[in-house]
Amino acid sequence: MITKAKITDYDILYKMDKHISKERLRKKIEDGEILLLIKEEKIIGWLRYGYFWDEYPFMNMLFIIDEYRGKGFGKKLVEDWEEKMAGEGHRLVMTSTLSNEEAQHFYRRLGYVDIGGFIIYDEPLEILLIKNIHS
Repeated sequence: MITKAKITDYDILYKMDKHISKERLRKKIEDGEILLLIKEEKIIGWLRYGYFWDEYPFMNMLFIIDEYRGKGFGKKLVEDWEEKMAGEGHRLVMTSTLSNEEAQHFYRRLGYVDIGGFIIYDEPLEILLIKNIHS
């Protein structure tokens, strides 16, 4: 089941998601910008997003617990988010990933295409990807 995170999910998300501050996590939940993947009443993954230039939906984090990876759960979560964004009238969605991560191949298989990249200090190249979701 995929559902929006609720404030009652805050504590468990804060323990699991180490890439966001407490305050920002609370705001994301309040703004409805975190989708949870639930299996057997347990959070097994989430998708956290925002808006690039305050206009284009941008997936900031896609996370699936290790034991559930490679089973189609991430794909389902991304597709659900894309449908939600299309339903809100958006024509495209974006994300990024480090060039040394396998996620780039996952996103390309889902139809995302590279549109550029940048380097933050001593990190590998961050690849920007985009997908047209307008049918």
